[in-house]
Amino acid sequence: MPVFDYAPAPENRDIARVKQYYQPFIGGGFVDGGGEPLKTLNPATGEVLAEVSTVSSPDVDSAVGAARKAFERVWSPMSGSERAKYIFRIARLIQERARELAVLESLDNGKPIRESRDADIPTAAAHFFYHAGWADKLDYAGLGPNPRPLGVAGQVIPWNFPLLMLAWKIAPALATGNTVVLKPAETTPLTALVFAEICQQAELPPGVVNIVPGAGDVGEMLVTHPGIDKVAFTGSTEVGKLIQRQLAGTRTRLTLELGGKAANIVFDDAPIDQAIEGIVNGIFFNQGHVCCAGSRLLVQESVADEVVAKLRARVETLRLGDPLDKNTDIGAINSAEQLAKIRELVASGEDEGAQRWTSPCPVPEKGFFFAPTVFSGVESSMRIAREEIFGPVLSVQTFRTPDEAVTKANTTPYGLSAGVWTEKGSRILWLTSKLRAGVVWANTFNRFDPSAPFGGYKESGFGREGGRSGLAAYLKGDDDGEV
Repeated sequence: MPVFDYAPAPENRDIARVKQYYQPFIGGGFVDGGGEPLKTLNPATGEVLAEVSTVSSPDVDSAVGAARKAFERVWSPMSGSERAKYIFRIARLIQERARELAVLESLDNGKPIRESRDADIPTAAAHFFYHAGWADKLDYAGLGPNPRPLGVAGQVIPWNFPLLMLAWKIAPALATGNTVVLKPAETTPLTALVFAEICQQAELPPGVVNIVPGAGDVGEMLVTHPGIDKVAFTGSTEVGKLIQRQLAGTRTRLTLELGGKAANIVFDDAPIDQAIEGIVNGIFFNQGHVCCAGSRLLVQESVADEVVAKLRARVETLRLGDPLDKNTDIGAINSAEQLAKIRELVASGEDEGAQRWTSPCPVPEKGFFFAPTVFSGVESSMRIAREEIFGPVLSVQTFRTPDEAVTKANTTPYGLSAGVWTEKGSRILWLTSKLRAGVVWANTFNRFDPSAPFGGYKESGFGREGGRSGLAAYLKGDDDGEV
């Protein structure tokens, strides 16, 4: 039998229209920042994509000042129906520039073009469409008496879903009448700065949205700025704890969406082949750079051997390589720093006695790549079962009873998400009531919708994004309390 394979099908990188130099977006225009310029890399090759001007403390002051002026004079007094027109226009422009944004996202982030094209960009547009519909209905949404915007929102987003996380943050803030100063991750600032161009195209009033590139010091300047009324942060638990300490005792509102170590639980009556696809999507989507990734697989003992064997066979078919190739399943790790962290934790798994299996797929010599890896024989005390690896690495454990599955699933400081695979509806309902996770998927994994709130418990943060709950995080009532 001849062996058939897909021929390379690369997307044209020129579609991204990458510029040599990008600037911060403050007060409706692009300006040179006072910080040290940074170079953003293509993680698939290590080449420099562009130079980005970063901001200094006076630039952050200017951005917050512009946002305050726009809030008081234009955006907050504007009717909800008028705000909705701008937000809807932004959504349409994201759709119109979708191919450009998808290619740029894959170049700057390393994720496969299929994911950027089919998931990230359409979902980002969907968030703006969804929140445009809410802008004139806040008084009728059960959000308390006289819901009003908080003011200026300082938002910090991570590098794993750059444009999508921007949409999660900016869309509800604008719909509720707030203005925004957003800091993108230093390794993936480009789609945020193209989004600033979209704000200009949409003729958004100056100062309503401001983009301030930079490293962690810029994020600290922003979240501790006295002119910020609300902070929304997505990122590591360590940084989230630091922000919470910094804002303790202030009037600044805060929501945190932090790390995760999700359990994906497979019972003996689960549809095994369907579950295998869900397991693969749960951990290898976006190279495992997903805070809610199903990085712990809990399998009922009686079907564990079958599940692991089928899982390995399926993982061997995944293609690792050029993110711009439409046939690529697993792209590049976002940075050399993240690749080093993955390698360290994988080495700890081997040192502590877990059995490592890595796909025999070829790994490119250039760029930052890591082949999909599955550990079996994992104990709950091992680092690979406790710490967030944030890479294409799966830890497999077994259980005998539903109670044992719950105990093992909850034996983690995190509580962002979980998955359950079984044919019994009663078991799904029972288990979801026991799992300490903000989102629990049943017979699927990694499914998102703008109308569904997302967030965690414990060290995975607090507050919700998406849906009506996500709107409430940007509003206050007559008593100046939570609505």
